Amino acid sequence: MKKIFTALLIAIISQVSLSQNLSNEENIINLSNLKWQWMSEKNVDSLANLFHEKSVFVHMGGSWGKEQEVNIIKSGGIWYKKADIQDVSVKIIDNTAIVLSKITLLAVVGGNEVTNPFIVTEVYVNENNKWKLGSLSFTRLLSRPE
Repeated sequence: MKKIFTALLIAIISQVSLSQNLSNEENIINLSNLKWQWMSEKNVDSLANLFHEKSVFVHMGGSWGKEQEVNIIKSGGIWYKKADIQDVSVKIIDNTAIVLSKITLLAVVGGNEVTNPFIVTEVYVNENNKWKLGSLSFTRLLSRPE
């Protein structure tokens, strides 16, 4: 049991050290990828913690705030089943990070499975040394990403 605890402690320390060695851009990309995973899993508790209280979400069907986005995910109104990410870039300006991702999104919307190519814009703000998602916006592409 002591060996397992020691191995676990070493693994945690290694992860923390690795995270500290990553650039801000890499940390933001990792956070964005984690967000897609949580959306796929409908992990609304983690998403609610990630979303800024004043966050906004722009979809093909409208725009709304944090509470409605969390409720839509929780109820299954939109299930972000799988985001196939083809390209991602990050620009950091002071305490703001802008993530642009070219994705093909497999989602279930209103009970119908749909696949759409998007450019997704995510805006993160750093408050008290913690990144929060301030905006998530989907722009549908006219053709599938290459």
